[in-house]
Amino acid sequence: MTASTLSLVLDLCGVFVFALSGALAAVLRKLDIVGVVVVATVAAIGGGLLRDVVLPDVPPPVLADWRYVAVSTAAAVLVFFFHPQVGRVTRAVRVFDAAGLGFFAVSGTSKALAFGLGPVPAMILGVITGCGGGVLRDVLLREIPLVLRTGELYAVTALAGALVVVAGDALGTYDAPTAAIGVGVVFLLRMVALRRRWSAPLPRGVDTT
Repeated sequence: MTASTLSLVLDLCGVFVFALSGALAAVLRKLDIVGVVVVATVAAIGGGLLRDVVLPDVPPPVLADWRYVAVSTAAAVLVFFFHPQVGRVTRAVRVFDAAGLGFFAVSGTSKALAFGLGPVPAMILGVITGCGGGVLRDVLLREIPLVLRTGELYAVTALAGALVVVAGDALGTYDAPTAAIGVGVVFLLRMVALRRRWSAPLPRGVDTT
């Protein structure tokens, strides 16, 4: 698999799962089909759009390639007509969000490296790519973004996936399996962090109860 094909696959996988998370969150807020599609699309392509503008890769592939919007719209329509009962949706949003975070953190880091950025800037852009769509989704729904909430450990997990990509690139072993490991690391860390309520350090004396 070529680097460009791998990047496209990671992007489209991220678009699909982030669109699912956005659409499910919109269903929870009782939005109509237009609102569901809009929130899903913004969540799906927001991080990739930020990445491509920063690099810059213009016109951004998420807008120039019809497959991005088509995949996000298909995911939104799928959720609109076949979403589970609301009591089960909340957990599903977090699961799909964790998967999307992994796909975009890895794709953002690898694309930044391909554009000549150093390891540290590439990891930063990978984290921005992974978190961007979720932040925009939460802002649209008037919620505190997950990346800013206590007990989420959101950006840190994205950074772990970005580190896997940078290490693989430095060793000359970055390929599809390495990318899969990076996505898996993010997903597993995110799920464990949610289950165990892990959090980044807080200021001394702050009560989170």
